[in-house]
Amino acid sequence: MPKRKRRTTFFSSRYTKITSERMERKDNQSPQGEIAGILVEFLEVAVTSVVFLKGIYPSGAFERRRYMNVVVQSARHPQLREYIHSAVSGLLPFIQKGLVERVAVIFFNTDNIPVERFIFKLTVNQSFGSKVEESDLEFSLRSFLIKLSVSQPLTRVLPRDCRWEITAYFRSLPQVGTSKQTELWIPTDTKQWQQPPLITPIKSMNSEPLGVQLYLEHPTFSEPKS
Repeated sequence: MPKRKRRTTFFSSRYTKITSERMERKDNQSPQGEIAGILVEFLEVAVTSVVFLKGIYPSGAFERRRYMNVVVQSARHPQLREYIHSAVSGLLPFIQKGLVERVAVIFFNTDNIPVERFIFKLTVNQSFGSKVEESDLEFSLRSFLIKLSVSQPLTRVLPRDCRWEITAYFRSLPQVGTSKQTELWIPTDTKQWQQPPLITPIKSMNSEPLGVQLYLEHPTFSEPKS
């Protein structure tokens, strides 16, 4: 499956602008554009929640905010906040066109081998032509944030000095040079597991305009360590 990881290029971002930015861009949008916009905003918050959950950074690197009427964590460190924002927002045109199959938050050991993956599997209905009911989508997506906040027992303890990255799995790759967003994504050199992973479901939703599955992937106990 084609994969891309985000080149680390930073842009400014603030959680407090999310709602107002969405309202500004709603005019003359296709249903897929509106769905993608809501989904990208959700993913920014969800990815931050995953990073906070894993405890890679001190708790002081985050602050509590409210999103979709749920208390969530927002990254305070500018580079951390901007990396997450730019990586996820850069996927907007590709999610809108149905090109993105999965968005993964991957944690690696010091040998650069994945030890845990949080997978968001996405399906945006390209034939959906009706009015998007934002309240219905937000109600469904809000439950993912609530579930994430209590999913620590499903995860594994990370090794010391681990690192992480955001990786997107495309159904088909966009043409190189078609947009600035395309140029900011590069093919990944991430090592892969030799055995099928152990999968732990966390939450899923399936509606006419949008389907989302969130699950964990871990290497099997028989997987080589290096």
